[in-house]
Formats: sequence, C-alpha cells, structure tokens
Amino acid sequence: MAKEKEQTQKLRIRVRAYEHKILDGSVKQIIDTAKRYDAEIAGPVPLPKELKKYTVNRSSFIDKNSREQFEMSIHKRLIDILNPTPKIIDALTNLNLPAGVDIEVKFS
Repeated sequence: MAKEKEQTQKLRIRVRAYEHKILDGSVKQIIDTAKRYDAEIAGPVPLPKELKKYTVNRSSFIDKNSREQFEMSIHKRLIDILNPTPKIIDALTNLNLPAGVDIEVKFS
C-alpha cells in the first residue's frame, strides 16, 4: 500500500524592524491573533541580524582621512502558521502594526 502524504499548507511570515522591542511586540500581536483562531504556530524563530555599514567623509574635500562610520542593524523573525483558515488570513491582514515594521507573507 502506498501512503499518501498529506499536503500541509503553510503561511510563512517574515517580520523585519530596526528596533527589536517593536519587532517583538508586533510578533506577539501576530501570534495572539493566530492563537485566537486556534491556529497551529511554529515560531517565532529569530533570524540573524543584518548589519549595514556606511562610511562618510566628515568634510567635503579638506580632510580626506577624517571619516565617520555608521551602522544600522535590522532584526528579523520568522513565523509559520500551519494549515491556515480564511478567517486567520483575514484577521492577519487587518492587523494594525506599528510603523517601522516590515512584513513579508508567503503562502505555500
């Protein structure tokens, strides 16, 4: 007998922000919304933080060796919702998240 594998649908949510406190708050809000509709959740999984470094001259052309260095860190989290229902998807699209939080949703 050949056993058929069940096709589990998955809603993969990647959340990104510059501040980790705002990011953790919005992830908690997403998880609370999904749990309200009895969803099966995997995560949040912290992904490696992305560092962007910039070097800028302090003056326009006088002192070339005098420079300033800045860096921005982007914190990321990954949440999987297994077998999402249309109610869960509708509730997640109507979430009101703080400014500065970027959400990327994939359905597979």
